[in-house]
Amino acid sequence: IYRNSYKKNICIDMLQQGYHKSFAELFTLIEKWNALREAAGPGSAIWLEKSLEEQPDKLDQLHYFLTRAEAAQRSENYEEVYSNQLNLAYCFNKTEDRWLRNYFYEQCYKTAQLIKIDGGRKEAEAHSNMGLVYEEQGDFLKAVEHYEAFHNLTVGHTWKDNIGRNLNSLACEHLWRIYTLLADKMLANKEHQEAIRTLTKALKMAEEGEKEIIFLHSEITVLTSFLFQKLDIYVKISKQLEDYAGLGRAYQTIARVLLSQGKKDEAIRYLEMFMDIAKNVQLSQSLVDAYTFLGNIYNESGNYSKASEYFSQAFEAANALSDLALMNEIKVYCGIGKAHSLMLKVNTHIEAADSINLKCLLDWKENRSDTNSATIINVSQLSSIRI
Repeated sequence: IYRNSYKKNICIDMLQQGYHKSFAELFTLIEKWNALREAAGPGSAIWLEKSLEEQPDKLDQLHYFLTRAEAAQRSENYEEVYSNQLNLAYCFNKTEDRWLRNYFYEQCYKTAQLIKIDGGRKEAEAHSNMGLVYEEQGDFLKAVEHYEAFHNLTVGHTWKDNIGRNLNSLACEHLWRIYTLLADKMLANKEHQEAIRTLTKALKMAEEGEKEIIFLHSEITVLTSFLFQKLDIYVKISKQLEDYAGLGRAYQTIARVLLSQGKKDEAIRYLEMFMDIAKNVQLSQSLVDAYTFLGNIYNESGNYSKASEYFSQAFEAANALSDLALMNEIKVYCGIGKAHSLMLKVNTHIEAADSINLKCLLDWKENRSDTNSATIINVSQLSSIRI
């Protein structure tokens, strides 16, 4: 037996222990490697590499995880089968071994369909990996199918991967990327209508996953630059096609990105452009969004009177839609804006600490009317003049 090759000894060991399926799978993989090498021909990168059967470390990995997966399969422990297949995929992540990695990702995908007790987590993970395989191969449509399935399965879950990334946010990132790659191909082929529909999907994914995507400090510069590039294309196409709803969404997304970078004035400029579009083409829901967004910006920056003004306009726009749930939501914003605005006035009178101001505060507390609020302001102004 010591005169046998390392491959032959491993195969004999598999058969002696009764792992016939693992033996057959290993043999098939070796044959596949040889077929790929022959197809590539002399002078190719794979031709210059050692064959799989001449690499003991890889044979050891295959022997270990294949036999463990087969043992788990016999007892219908599909979670364990999946885990061993995934470990094999991770073992072959180098460029020259990608075909092996892809093979085991595909096996993981098949096994994941059999797992019914984890709420679909492993199936989601398998879709993500298959999306990556097809994306690397340039088959973007197939990649989209898998990434969309990955996204659908992760909605409403707080699952994280092995380095702590939220899986749903990761799905948004994958879809955002693949949609923009697809749109680039469509633009190159002059398929403008398809391109704008695909870019719209990309924008939705960017917005849905923005907290995880845009605020990753190590990637912020690259991602923001990339997003602006795509948004610029989107804006130009929307203008050409007179797609005002799409143009408004683009301006809104640009404003979000600018705001995340602390560029408040620029963000407001784009939101005002978004607001003007919504007014001109009577996009009532977009108008509510624009007013609310602007109100929040001014509220956070301490300009409470301006915030209240925009929240009030948002309520008027919501009222025109006759959407009770939306109206109730905007009422909350109006209340926040008004409370913050009054807080400054009340604090001024408390700090004055004289009998006139305190009496006005007590009167206002009794009635809580706008008239009393105005009286408080006037008394405060008179008090400051006397001082």
